[in-house]
Amino acid sequence: MRILGIPVPESYKPMIEDLKHTMYLWRKSRLTMVGTIIVLAFLMVAIVAPFVAPYDPIEQNLKEKLLPPSREHLFGTDQFGRDIFSRVLYGSRIALWIILLVSLISGGVGTMIGVFSGYFGGIVDEILMRITDMFLAFPGLVLAMAFAAAMGPSLTNTIIAISLVYWTRYARLARAEAMRVKNMEYIEAEKAIGASHLRIIFLHVLPMCISPVLVQLTLRMGTIILTAAGLGFLGLGAQPPTPEWGAMVSDGRNYLVDQWWISTFPGLAIAIVVLGFNLLGDGIRDMLDPRLRR
Repeated sequence: MRILGIPVPESYKPMIEDLKHTMYLWRKSRLTMVGTIIVLAFLMVAIVAPFVAPYDPIEQNLKEKLLPPSREHLFGTDQFGRDIFSRVLYGSRIALWIILLVSLISGGVGTMIGVFSGYFGGIVDEILMRITDMFLAFPGLVLAMAFAAAMGPSLTNTIIAISLVYWTRYARLARAEAMRVKNMEYIEAEKAIGASHLRIIFLHVLPMCISPVLVQLTLRMGTIILTAAGLGFLGLGAQPPTPEWGAMVSDGRNYLVDQWWISTFPGLAIAIVVLGFNLLGDGIRDMLDPRLRR
């Protein structure tokens, strides 16, 4: 078997065929392709924002305040004369930073708690899952607001607050996977030769739990952006003059009738990016569905 003229071992053939089938399912779903393009465009904008933004996102120019969209200011200016287009571009970097850190923290913490709970069972499982149920008893946004208000409004505290809310979903998922894996024959063989619990968990159980958690992380990225924007809108997130999308929407509340562009363009950025992540997440879930793969 050859790929681009390069010989490939026969043992790789099932993996390559599976990859080809996944790409076929991706091309077959137009909505998944749209979501992928939106997410890639979002990542590109976040990377090149400092190079393409025409103005400093926090520089004030009161002589040009509340200007409508024009060639000089594509999205207009706000009440302090700041260029909204530049602020939206830089806001994508903050949104990406929040997504990465929240996914890393909540995914890591939730996965470890779920793995230990599912592997050890008994009293450990009972304690960890009851704590998880306590967090799940409250709406996510309300609980994030409570944590952010208790710690104080800032971007760092926003990331911590959202992470403290969303780890529960990954814990449940990892627990179910760990309970399935721990009863497999090769795990019993590891125990028979005297392998420690930590060795079994980190070398055998944890790797099997990562794949479903990654899929769930992709599905939740849109929700992370919405929660961060909600906290920013309420004044509990990033503080001025940081160009955070939710805070920018909040800044334009008093100008919606005449200066609609102040809130509209950051709001559109939130809506488009959340739509992209939702479409991509749904596509990944469908591609991993065994019935569709058959």
